[in-house]
Amino acid sequence: MRLGVLDVGSNTVHLLVVDAHRGARPTPAYSEKSVLRLAEHIDDDGGLSAAGEAALTEALTSAVKASARLHCDDLMAFATSAVRDARNGEKVLARALRATGVDLKVLDGPTEARLTFLAARRWFGWSAGRLLSLDIGGGSLEVATGIDEEPDAALSLPLGAGRLTRERLRGDPPSKAQVAALRAYVDEELKPALKALAEIEPADRVVASSKAFRSLARLSGAAPSVDGPYAPRSLTAVGLRQVVAFISRMSSADLAELDGVSAARAHQLLAGAVVAEAAMNAFKADRLDICPWALREGVILRRLDWLDGS
Repeated sequence: MRLGVLDVGSNTVHLLVVDAHRGARPTPAYSEKSVLRLAEHIDDDGGLSAAGEAALTEALTSAVKASARLHCDDLMAFATSAVRDARNGEKVLARALRATGVDLKVLDGPTEARLTFLAARRWFGWSAGRLLSLDIGGGSLEVATGIDEEPDAALSLPLGAGRLTRERLRGDPPSKAQVAALRAYVDEELKPALKALAEIEPADRVVASSKAFRSLARLSGAAPSVDGPYAPRSLTAVGLRQVVAFISRMSSADLAELDGVSAARAHQLLAGAVVAEAAMNAFKADRLDICPWALREGVILRRLDWLDGS
């Protein structure tokens, strides 16, 4: 069957179309991405602005047309932290449904963490042992750990790269004092996750998904995207420290010129790097492996699991 997954995130609206059936690896057939930065369209009252809502409606309309053109059997649409945190999120979703026919489901943070963990488990397999999964989005950091496909713990923390850039960094590049203050803040916000995972066995393997981790791994010397998803990629604590020291002195325009860094996310890279470094330190991870699959693939895999196999 052909499935469409529409992911409305803090930075982008991404339509991924795959050909798949139960027990098979989902094969990408089409990808369409719109850079909306919805999180930056949140007004002073905490609501999504009219301009942000209009851009979202336009992106949803384009995705619906693409899924129809590609003969998708099903379109699964979901939204994460930007819409989840917006004061007027429910009203925006209701208007979007009337305008486009897309019934966006808002995922809570722990569900986001569990589905991302499922994708990582399926990618690395049972031989990876107990996994610790990390994912830095625009609005939140997802953390999950477990030995099975359902994690023992799944947490979401307000440590997204876009959120922290918007709320805690000024200047381009920001000052050393701001970066130091951000490090202290992230360390404090990670304490509940450390407490929640304290009684759970340490992971055999730490893995990470999301654009932030992929960009940081590339800057530390990992294989470029042209090498394909099966090229092994990792990020070490030593390599990450070197990357952070390097990029903290660069403007977002200069960062955008680096291989593996997108222009749309360059301004968020330093905040993402600070979160990545703090998380690796907190969980005592000397190295993590990059997982090409993340939330979208987790949604697809869960949908396929629900099929009756007939």
